[in-house]
Amino acid sequence: MESLIKQFQLNILELIKQKYTYTINGEIQTEIPSLDFYFSKELTEFNTVIYEPSLCIILQGSKAVGFGEELYSYGPKKYLLSSAYIPAKVKILEASCEKPYISFRIKFSMEDIYDVIKNINPKKLAFNSKSEKALFFDDISEKLYEPINRLINLLNREKEEMNYLYPLVIKEILFILINDKSGYFLNKFAMQGTVSNKIVKVISEIKDNFNEKLSVKELADLIDMSEASFYQNFKTITSMSPIQFQKKIRLEEAKLMLLNQNIEASTVAFAVGYESPSQFSREYSRMFGMSPKAHSEFLKTQTI
Repeated sequence: MESLIKQFQLNILELIKQKYTYTINGEIQTEIPSLDFYFSKELTEFNTVIYEPSLCIILQGSKAVGFGEELYSYGPKKYLLSSAYIPAKVKILEASCEKPYISFRIKFSMEDIYDVIKNINPKKLAFNSKSEKALFFDDISEKLYEPINRLINLLNREKEEMNYLYPLVIKEILFILINDKSGYFLNKFAMQGTVSNKIVKVISEIKDNFNEKLSVKELADLIDMSEASFYQNFKTITSMSPIQFQKKIRLEEAKLMLLNQNIEASTVAFAVGYESPSQFSREYSRMFGMSPKAHSEFLKTQTI
């Protein structure tokens, strides 16, 4: 079985080599909207990233993921599932010019998961009501890699054919995940009324209104939960408090604005919800290791 997984990996690596170049550093969005690749020719220190609901797989190299107080390491034999829009820290552990780090991500929505779940025998999806972390790791299987291989090979098809087939293959991938050990995990976050699903709704609310003043009471009322219970479950799932979560989102949005727009840091500070540019600068430097201006200049030197 491992040899077949290895063959799938080699097939995908060969396709990537033909379509893209290993001289690239950073993210490449493919013609399939739900699929992107990431390349790195060098090791990195820990950097903050935002995971979306997605399946993440490493083809070559390895990385560490810091989530809360815990540190996870994984490579090509495992996969990572994210069930929500979650900040985490990542560090590339294995990469070189000769053998760059290469990974890919398949994004999906809670609606995609629910659309598959509703067609599965409920007895297969038994779970307890306790909330848990929004990241899940497991060993990758031949059964999972087979549709993944077909999805990525759709990049060689005609656009009309690719656009019709890729949503169907993603549903097949979700079907396999839901019928495996990750099924209970995905079910918790997708099913209406579960604690985890309610917290996911609040995560979306904070994400969509990141520049507005946050009220824990209003967020708790939104999902009909006590403030204490909301706070505890939110921290279990995201590894941080609602205020800390909002700060991470604000600073990530600020990073994108500084990178893509020619505007002053103080203007960005107000745009993402800070009342004090000096506080923004301090917190930005604490998160990214350099001032907003220096960081934006550094990012612009990177080849994407």
